[in-house]
Amino acid sequence: MNSEKMARMRRELLTWYDRSRRDLPWRRTKDPYAIWVSEIMLQQTRVAAVIEKYKAFLERFPTVKTLAEADEQDVLALWSGLGYYRRARMLNNAAKQVVAERGGAMPSTAEELRKLAGIGSYTAAAIASIAFHEPIAAVAGKVERVLSRVRGWESHDAVGEAEVRRRVEAFAAVLVDPRRPGDFNQALMELGATVCTPRSPQCLVCPWVTVCRTLGERRTPKRAPMTSREVSCMLAVREGLKGDEVLLEQRAAANTVMPGMWELPPLEDRFGSCKPIMTVRHAIMQVNYTVHVCGVAPEAGAGASANGVTRRWVALEEASSMALTGLARKVLTRARLLDGTGRDKQPMFAGARSAK
Repeated sequence: MNSEKMARMRRELLTWYDRSRRDLPWRRTKDPYAIWVSEIMLQQTRVAAVIEKYKAFLERFPTVKTLAEADEQDVLALWSGLGYYRRARMLNNAAKQVVAERGGAMPSTAEELRKLAGIGSYTAAAIASIAFHEPIAAVAGKVERVLSRVRGWESHDAVGEAEVRRRVEAFAAVLVDPRRPGDFNQALMELGATVCTPRSPQCLVCPWVTVCRTLGERRTPKRAPMTSREVSCMLAVREGLKGDEVLLEQRAAANTVMPGMWELPPLEDRFGSCKPIMTVRHAIMQVNYTVHVCGVAPEAGAGASANGVTRRWVALEEASSMALTGLARKVLTRARLLDGTGRDKQPMFAGARSAK
């Protein structure tokens, strides 16, 4: 593709972006720390789920220094509901690294940013281009989809996914707008999120409709199939000195999934001797869980669990700010023990303190 055609593509994309982009909070700042937080939160997470979490996170940890000084449990508590908690731990660790090694000053190039814990090539390029105007392409899945469609590239027996990815990265590197690299990278992501979608792309309103060789869906690798599991957990509530308390259990540090997070104690027997008071559905990575929540009397749930993990009674006011798993927060919110923002609400079932 010649330079004149690429220049026209840049103009068309940026004109579309200036007119059509969504008003998102992280697009109102050039603070590299705030942009970093948003990019980590947005990894494998829907924009709608991130917006309020992003605002709350920056309110609690407005600078790299405040995040570096934060206890990991406090960071995980604010992250609760976003999933992929390793991101929060790495963010906390990287903030400590920035303060210890750079006096709190964020690296200004993609090469330096990649040295921080949890920052890969795409995130480094996104931060460097948006906050520091480095003319570098940020290639994520949405960008790969858009550019592959534009050029008519798709994997098949003769050309594998790795080769398509190599071609996309090479094309993106020369296509990125050198004057507005941050806006260009965000525009490509916006195009992939709102117009050039995986299914039923809106080709007629695409700024690149005249240069696209695909004009529609392209073959994509099959995603790993989701599996289903049915599990149970207990909900025990009692009256304490500071109001109602709920019984929680902390996941072992050696756990590969959500280590150190607080959850409702699991029940080995699917229903045990109690009838579920609610059933919720909850997805974690490639597993769809059907979770039966069983109300139990306070005395039935106390003590150590079978695996030796100590359980403890926690006041609901404290629980709202703890590092709860997304499932635990969902159950407590639906039971009207929490309202999702930390304020107690009237329990939905009459026997909350001694459900049997």
